[in-house]
Amino acid sequence: MVKIVQIGCGHWGKNLTRNLVKIGALSGVVDDDAKTAEKLASEYGIPVMSFEEAINDVHVDGISLATPAETHAALATRALEAGKHVYVEKPLALNIDDAVKMIKLANKLDRRLMVGHLLRYHPTFIALKAHVHNGLIGDLKYMYSNRMSLGKFRTEENVLWSFAPHDFSMLLGLAGEEPSLITAQGASFITPGIADWVTLQLVFPSGVRGHIQTSWVHPFKEQRLVVIGTKGMLVFDDSIPDWKHKLAHYPHVVNTDGPVPMPEKADAIYLKVEKGDPLMDECLHFVACIASKLTPRTDGREGLAVLRSLSAAEVALQKSLDGGVL
Repeated sequence: MVKIVQIGCGHWGKNLTRNLVKIGALSGVVDDDAKTAEKLASEYGIPVMSFEEAINDVHVDGISLATPAETHAALATRALEAGKHVYVEKPLALNIDDAVKMIKLANKLDRRLMVGHLLRYHPTFIALKAHVHNGLIGDLKYMYSNRMSLGKFRTEENVLWSFAPHDFSMLLGLAGEEPSLITAQGASFITPGIADWVTLQLVFPSGVRGHIQTSWVHPFKEQRLVVIGTKGMLVFDDSIPDWKHKLAHYPHVVNTDGPVPMPEKADAIYLKVEKGDPLMDECLHFVACIASKLTPRTDGREGLAVLRSLSAAEVALQKSLDGGVL
């Protein structure tokens, strides 16, 4: 059995801990807060370890990192150097050079490096991506993703870095390429200097366009991906609790035969998707990649592509903020 130690057991780390226990892969926990670590260790019957103990234990195959983003590169690098496979929560790193070094190290040592872009493991997104690639909506033209809610406000990072990695991962996965141009606008309404609303516009080399909007100052939770093609549209609405209505196909078309383009509207068709648990599937995927030497769906290269887009978006955002653009 593959054995993994969870590093960081806070807000998201405790969810990884629970799922790793369920699949029989957890062999220890590490956390700076001794009470948090002891509570989880007692609940699940596994030992509390130090980071050094975890990476030097010959019986440990992999390390799962859910620590602050600024620690990802250093901790992942040390784990890789110790011969461990590494799962790291998004983002892969905070700068491109560190990410490139991590990928080269993982390749050199033949270790799996996987990034926690959770929505790439959501059954609804997987189904939507398959429908797009199978031509259900014709040629891909435009797509957008909204990820908005009221809080959780952060001061260590802005809403771009907190929310948008998921959206970039989905849009880049659908386009099959990185954007050639990113523009951005945003504002800091709550904490000075920390953008809590950001909107991005994307242009891909193929001509596909898109946008991403993220916000911590939105009256209700909205997590919606819309994909538009020449023969219809698909909507993945993760805000809807009813699983049967998460993926909708709108077979709208636009008739251009007359003097003025006319839409031919159609009722939504809800597409069947087998219910699943994205985080459980993500954990199972990491274990399978270790056991069978597979390349993770969200490997270091995919994480680097997202990081490049995030970095370009941050540069564009800062320009807009310096210029007073809202």
